[in-house]
Amino acid sequence: MDDKIAIITGGNSGLGFATAKKFCDTGITTYIIGRNKEKTKTACEALGSYSRPVIFDLNDIEKIPSLVSDILAEAGHIDILVNNAGINMKKEFWEVTDTEFSQIMHTNVLSVFAISREVVKQMKEQQSGNIVNISSMAAQYGIPKVIAYTASKTAIEGMTRSMAVDLSQFGIRVNCVAPGFIRTNMSSKALDSDPERKGKVLSRTPMGSLGEPEDIAEAIFHLVSDQAKYTNGVVLPVDGGNSIGF
Repeated sequence: MDDKIAIITGGNSGLGFATAKKFCDTGITTYIIGRNKEKTKTACEALGSYSRPVIFDLNDIEKIPSLVSDILAEAGHIDILVNNAGINMKKEFWEVTDTEFSQIMHTNVLSVFAISREVVKQMKEQQSGNIVNISSMAAQYGIPKVIAYTASKTAIEGMTRSMAVDLSQFGIRVNCVAPGFIRTNMSSKALDSDPERKGKVLSRTPMGSLGEPEDIAEAIFHLVSDQAKYTNGVVLPVDGGNSIGF
């Protein structure tokens, strides 16, 4: 994989950072797209020489073509895109405003479409490429107080299948990973402050524990590798069985 070029959106923390580390450790030159300059540069310092910081807010949809062009001008080609960046909001359904709903969809769906479209234009020319989208348990079953996030991640799963059908003819595979409840700083803080929710999460997870960010990174790496060369258009839950738990 040492001649591959990857882009990971939101790669400066959490699941994105774990994926970036896996990529960099295996010799993939990885462009880390993040909004926060200090956080993104610090992440790249930790990731080492195969990482490249790119400070960019994916909400600037109209600037995404230039973003991809700039990366192409430097890297020469793009082989892998991991659409990891996303935002969430926990709020009662009846209190969510039109603006709040639109903001979630803008970041989690429209930006994924826009950057994928621009990257695909180059992948088509080289007749190869891999895209991995990130979904959520919210698209697998109902979770309270996350209506906009649920809508966005359900859209991502549908987009994954549609993209796979459209792009397979050009040697481009598109898959999706649906993380379960993973032990990150953000999730640990949220669950530790809500013992009832944490108990429910663990009780319906057959393996009885939270996952680790590295579990998601390994799944993504598998999907972009030749080991998965005949895997296309799938949504892969990496969740300890949570999505099928009773």
